[in-house]
Amino acid sequence: MTEGSVPWLKSYGLQPRIPEGLIGIFSYPLLHGDLAHITGNSITALVLLTLLFSFYKKVAWQVLGYTWIMSGIWMWIAARDGNHIGFSGVIYGLAAFIFISGLLSRYYRMMALSGIIVFLYGSMIWGILPLQPEISWEGHLLGGLAGGILAYYYRGEGPKRPKYSWEFNPNEETDLPWNQFEIESPEETVSEHANRKPLNYRYIYKPNKEDEQS
Repeated sequence: MTEGSVPWLKSYGLQPRIPEGLIGIFSYPLLHGDLAHITGNSITALVLLTLLFSFYKKVAWQVLGYTWIMSGIWMWIAARDGNHIGFSGVIYGLAAFIFISGLLSRYYRMMALSGIIVFLYGSMIWGILPLQPEISWEGHLLGGLAGGILAYYYRGEGPKRPKYSWEFNPNEETDLPWNQFEIESPEETVSEHANRKPLNYRYIYKPNKEDEQS
């Protein structure tokens, strides 16, 4: 994320604490200073958006939208004076969301995905430090913060860690439609049936016709 010098970029960029800069909350990720800037952001954004919509498709649009708006509002309030443009604030948010979501899931596949994010984009950590005056490190930091908050908020979404038989209570119902079978007779109790069947099933009794008539 860099500060633009092109006049029309400045008109629609995010300028903190200036009423005219409020439009930048919505437009800043779409504006870039030059071809190198947009190329670098586009490749990274494509990879992260593909991962987001592949593994978190149910909440992908919400995560993208909230990251976009939250980072923009916080930048308008707290960033230094200037003209902030570029998609990298959202990129940092997506990277933080995927990384932290993978850790919170405690699912080895998603944790492996988090490891891939660190391997590919671990150097992004330097982008949240004020090392280069022409780079909007505030946008990177606040975008990453938004992604982290959203990862915690949507921690129940995405691929789930499979449960093993010893983690289930035989008398506890679950809404998982693929974990169902029927008790064969009214006389057979749940505990007796559990001795013959894996515990990772929901126990459902359907009365036969004789029972219904009685």
